[in-house]
Amino acid sequence: MKKYKKGIITTVLILVAAIAIWYFFIRKKEVPVSFETAAPEYGHIATTVTATGTLRPVDTVAVGTQVSGTIKSLYVDFNTQVKKGQLLAELDKSLFQAQVDQFRANLQVVQSNLQYQQNNFSRQDLLYKTGAISKADYDNAFNQINQAKANVASVNAQLQTALKNFSFTEIYSPIDGVVLNRNVSLGQTVAASFNTPTLFVIAKDISHMQVETSVDEADIGNVADSQRVTFTVDAYLDDVFDGQVQEIRLSPYVSSNVVTYNTIINAANASMKLKPGMTANVTIFTAEKDTALLLPVKALKFRPDSASLEDYVIVSAVQRKPKADTNTDKPRQRMGSSNYVWLLRGDTLVQKHIRTGLNDNTHIEVLSGLSPKDVVVMSMNGSSGPAVAGGASSPFMPRMGGRRR
Repeated sequence: MKKYKKGIITTVLILVAAIAIWYFFIRKKEVPVSFETAAPEYGHIATTVTATGTLRPVDTVAVGTQVSGTIKSLYVDFNTQVKKGQLLAELDKSLFQAQVDQFRANLQVVQSNLQYQQNNFSRQDLLYKTGAISKADYDNAFNQINQAKANVASVNAQLQTALKNFSFTEIYSPIDGVVLNRNVSLGQTVAASFNTPTLFVIAKDISHMQVETSVDEADIGNVADSQRVTFTVDAYLDDVFDGQVQEIRLSPYVSSNVVTYNTIINAANASMKLKPGMTANVTIFTAEKDTALLLPVKALKFRPDSASLEDYVIVSAVQRKPKADTNTDKPRQRMGSSNYVWLLRGDTLVQKHIRTGLNDNTHIEVLSGLSPKDVVVMSMNGSSGPAVAGGASSPFMPRMGGRRR
């Protein structure tokens, strides 16, 4: 009997010890349910388009030569500030001077012949009137004087051409600006037979620059003239430069089946930090508001789990299709998007329908449905399973892999 009692006691002690070990070491402790909440706040929000571009001067002029020759003198170099009409370079003038001298001599010859033909015509005219010569002799004299006049005009035109070519040996700046590039050196021969060779590239004003960037076709629909732009360059990573969209060029560029559009952005360069050819990392603000009611995007993804919230009352909103706006004058985009969030009111979770606008992937603009006094649930802690999922679907959907307390 004693052995029987002793066995019962031993069994009971073993069970108590096992229960204690399970209770204190093995049993999964319940974690109190808590919520991460946020209140809508007023602030700045913007939607942006990012791109990469290249800095260029607003206006550049390629200065060339219309005649061939050898560079005799250079008066400017890279980065030289020049004025309109300033002499930049000279070609060797010897051959052009020889042509001018030749046509001047030819002009004297034809002018002398013209004088002779005029005197001869005067004599022939008197003789014809007295009947001393025939009509044929008179017509011949008249023809000779006309030919002499034409020869004078022809040689004079050739002389003017030679003088013009002579003037082309001096290269002048067409604008005020700075020399960006010098493509020739002293003694170099330039040939202008088929096209005009470029001797210098002059930027009109580098205190104003342009960023030429390519915007993808998926984003170009949101870009418009006069939109605000900020950009950085690798040379000054801590500096943010401001700009403005000036033009969207309609000619598309296709590369590897990707369509992009050149977008020109104006930028001030009063500090002269920006240099032509720099790579700019551009951010175009397609829409922005300074005093928008903002809510973290995370709140739109919260979904309560009824199996883990036995102590809370869950009130689901009646999801109705919004009525169509019959006012055709009101832009449709101002209506916003339809979303749902959950509000914490004591021990009650209330689903609320809201209208949202701009979204920068961190915060979203609330157009209607919330106020700064509302407490919006973003996530839930302490449940035995996950409580965050996409969308604002029914809160009574069964939780996968969970169990009731």
